[in-house]
Amino acid sequence: MSTNFAQKDADIIQAIAQQFEQIIGTAHLHPWDKIDPPWKDQITQAIAPNSKVACLAFPQTVAELADLVTCAHQNQWSVIPTGSGSKLHWGGLIHPSPLIAISTQRLNHLIDHAAGDLTVTVEAGMRFGELQALLAKANQFLAIDPSYPQQATIGGIVATADTGSFRQRYQGVRDMLLGISFVRADGKMAKAGGRVVKNVAGYDLMKLFTGSYGTLGIITQVTLRVYPLPEASQTMILSGDQDAIAEATSVLLKSALTPTHADIVSGAVMETLGLGAATGLAVRFQSILPSVKEQMSRLEEVGRSLNLHSTHYIDDDVELWERLQTRMTVAPQSNQITCKIGIQPSNAIALLHQLHQLSLPSWSAQIHSASGLGRFICAGDLSPNHLLNIRDICQTNGGFLSILQAPTALKQQIEVWGYAGNALNVMRSLKHQFDPQNLLSPGRFVGGI
Repeated sequence: MSTNFAQKDADIIQAIAQQFEQIIGTAHLHPWDKIDPPWKDQITQAIAPNSKVACLAFPQTVAELADLVTCAHQNQWSVIPTGSGSKLHWGGLIHPSPLIAISTQRLNHLIDHAAGDLTVTVEAGMRFGELQALLAKANQFLAIDPSYPQQATIGGIVATADTGSFRQRYQGVRDMLLGISFVRADGKMAKAGGRVVKNVAGYDLMKLFTGSYGTLGIITQVTLRVYPLPEASQTMILSGDQDAIAEATSVLLKSALTPTHADIVSGAVMETLGLGAATGLAVRFQSILPSVKEQMSRLEEVGRSLNLHSTHYIDDDVELWERLQTRMTVAPQSNQITCKIGIQPSNAIALLHQLHQLSLPSWSAQIHSASGLGRFICAGDLSPNHLLNIRDICQTNGGFLSILQAPTALKQQIEVWGYAGNALNVMRSLKHQFDPQNLLSPGRFVGGI
């Protein structure tokens, strides 16, 4: 019987190759046995152990992408949408077999940069680092601080809602998204929104696709709002007693100060930055120089009144935040565990204290002080019970813990998203409306969606 199933899979894989080659040619289609690292490693981390991937396809145009998806839909073949693959290992394990990975990496053109309107339109496969370099020529930037900034594509950033520390001032990815185009699960093309800031048509649809992890459609083009590059940027890190850090954070958030970043970081992160092992509050101000200096001075006064140590960064401000981001981003092939956490902002310090009391072997945390969202990283040999305990702590404090990255064996033992709300039926209904055959990234999202 198993031989019959194996032969059936082989026949399907051969059929996929033949039909896809007619659409994009052999040069842009890579059978599984000819996929090179790191692609093979990234895809392997994203799928269940018994699943089989037929091939990795690189369409050169949106029309080719639509034709590939149409072909998959007609044959009921499951599809793994991806950009560069840098965050393909995030979320639940994709499980049906055989699977087809389709990358938008070569859909990477700049469509329009309306500098006067502070908007930019790009294809989904453009890398974040490349877009920032293009915007910098016009003295503008995209206010996002994603993981793997040199590898991550814009479509992947939207699909994973990967905002980073700029959330403090500029909110999340979905708040910057003005327009979106995508290929539906049946291969038809659709769009929502527009290229101007005042256009709000399709706003709900753009929200749905932000953070949908490729389960509703394949993003092909996005329009985003951008901002002028600031004249000056300086950072202050306050460190010391946890209660004092909590008080400083509360004072900061209630004040008239306008930081672009304000993150609470654990002692392990502070040690990496060479600032001792005490809990820290990292605050970045970006504006005209007089404003930055005045805000830095006021924050220093707050720290002094609470007996906190303050460290200033001016010339190497950018390098500091790059180091912090690197510390809180685990390499795709690492055995470490990366979790997205949420907590009521007022309970952030209490969460760090509770984590410390668990005597975990190796962990670090970063929490955006205004939103309570952040990252928790720990050793890959942490038991499922430990993770469930930490999830309970987060949920008790009005938050959550979702596992982004972990060894495959661990993801098989625990529900990675840990969603405890009442919207699961609504999410499943939306998935059915967008992808009734459940062909796009099946199993990757909340509740096995």
